[in-house]
Amino acid sequence: MESHGDYALTAVPLNARRGFISMTAVMLGFTFFASSMWTGGTLGQNFSLWPDLLLVILGGNLLLGIYGSLLAYAASKTNLSTHVLLWHSFGVKGSKLPSFMLAITQIGWFGVGIAMLSAPITKYVGIPYVPLLLVGGLAMTYTVAVGFKAIELLSMIAVPAILILGFTSVFKAIFDAPEGIDTLLFSEPSGSMTIAVGMSLAVGSFISGATLTPDFVRFSKNKRIGVFSTAIGFVFGNSLMFIFGAVGAIATGVSDIAEVLALQGLLGAGIILLVLNIWTTNDNALYASGLGLVNITGLKRSHLVWAAGIFGTVASDFLYNNFIGWLSFLSVSLPPIGGIIIADFFFRARTKYPAVESFNPQKFNGVAIVSWLIAIAVSVASPDTGVFSVAPLNAIVATIVSYAVLTAALEKVARRAIPKSAEA
Repeated sequence: MESHGDYALTAVPLNARRGFISMTAVMLGFTFFASSMWTGGTLGQNFSLWPDLLLVILGGNLLLGIYGSLLAYAASKTNLSTHVLLWHSFGVKGSKLPSFMLAITQIGWFGVGIAMLSAPITKYVGIPYVPLLLVGGLAMTYTVAVGFKAIELLSMIAVPAILILGFTSVFKAIFDAPEGIDTLLFSEPSGSMTIAVGMSLAVGSFISGATLTPDFVRFSKNKRIGVFSTAIGFVFGNSLMFIFGAVGAIATGVSDIAEVLALQGLLGAGIILLVLNIWTTNDNALYASGLGLVNITGLKRSHLVWAAGIFGTVASDFLYNNFIGWLSFLSVSLPPIGGIIIADFFFRARTKYPAVESFNPQKFNGVAIVSWLIAIAVSVASPDTGVFSVAPLNAIVATIVSYAVLTAALEKVARRAIPKSAEA
């Protein structure tokens, strides 16, 4: 099964597993995403920085961290990808549906990311848009085709650079403000948004990505490294991106991070930040989609990555202009997939899966599909305001509860049926 490439359908062997620094760099590179900075900018226009905005950012990302860490525990204990973990809950054939949803959504976001990077560079530097799309998309695809080693190397370079550039923008905003940091801390927001809605926005901005945590954390040497690197990625890394975006929005009045950096006179640094920021997340998205496509087709990972990357690149402008709403809708259906993995691993299997080489999974598990549909319905029915307005979180909780209850009920029925069949 290793012939598929990068251990797509088998456990990562001991000699390929990584330590804490490497895994933390990869997870920070994953969560250092320009979209989080834009979301932070939007929140910065609707909340005062202290204490409301920090409460929203830290609260939302703490929830993301808990969700991601539960998946990280399962992945770092089994060293299996999201899609192989799905064999246990959905069945081998049944897992192809969530794998397809995960893969197609991440290819879509890959295309959107290329356009998000190319548009501001064309605007501020004047490089032609279409050639920039093509070169950027193919370069990112090459990184992913090489495999996890290339993602690891890029993250080790990009993470410190993004931190330096992000803090440079924050410090410049503080020094340029009339009353220094007090101006930023206590400025009046231009919009109005409840804390619950803000937290929903914070959670929703990256929860579909968090569902794919196992695809990367499976390379961890042990469970502690997997869980801690994931928690740092979401609670620290994603929160930092929100803060960078929020401070820029408060200082300049605009939420577009590229425009913020241009207004601060940091155009060159801003372009570097955007390139590294989007590249490190885009390569993770395409990498995850490749693993999903391997599970569906059984073909070699690198070939599928090139096919997906070329499609995402060619369609990037179309996706950016027409499909963000659709991709957001698809993203609503992804968190329950992670919820099913959590429910199956912790409640049904009691954290003990057999070795993948000796595992003989069922072909299809209807309980997983039913639980998934229940969760999507709960997500769609979630209110727009109030404590229960965090739709993705509602979906995850609904999935875990429904899957655990339905599985336990069916197992109880099966146990009762055994004596009857034996008597017959």
